[in-house]
Amino acid sequence: MNKISETCRLDKRRQAVLDAARELFISKGYEQTTLGDVVDKAGGSLSTIYKLFGNKDGLLDAVVFAKVTSGEDIVRQIASEEPDAATALSRIAHELYRLHLDPEAVALVRIVIAHSIRDEDFARKFFSTTAQRSRNAIEEALRKWEDEGVRFTGNPSELADMFQGLMVADMQNQAITHGMKGIVDEAGIAFRVEFFLRGAGLVQDE
Repeated sequence: MNKISETCRLDKRRQAVLDAARELFISKGYEQTTLGDVVDKAGGSLSTIYKLFGNKDGLLDAVVFAKVTSGEDIVRQIASEEPDAATALSRIAHELYRLHLDPEAVALVRIVIAHSIRDEDFARKFFSTTAQRSRNAIEEALRKWEDEGVRFTGNPSELADMFQGLMVADMQNQAITHGMKGIVDEAGIAFRVEFFLRGAGLVQDE
């Protein structure tokens, strides 16, 4: 078997293991899932999993960071194409809510919260890869609009924290309560966004 064929084989095996592990971690829970369970579902062998991921924690790391995204690109794209700050922030909020409240994303966040209690490095990596990147992109957009003459109540750094907090809080509520709190609908998102925009001085009472 040549080197290219072996690489392709390992790539396919890696993806099969990731898909199986993600499904099992979500359905059974991370702690309750064994590497044997993953092998039974994905095929292959334990030695292949150890070769590709090191151990179970390494597999979780790969599962989480193959799926999660920061929303940074969403923020940058909308901010670059929409000149009106209030309209752009409304669009960004709706897109970030769609991203963060995806059922699979919420399920993975539930696993992340539990795993972060015992693994600080994992928690820091997750935060810096996801929420922090989105938050920084939001602050950059706010500063750009400020430089263009838009005036806010508050400074861009504080407003970025508050804006990002809308989505993160609802996502974490969904994860911790297993959906008992209820999914935030379009009306709920619109209310949150308008409340933020009014507080930031971007929308005035008629």
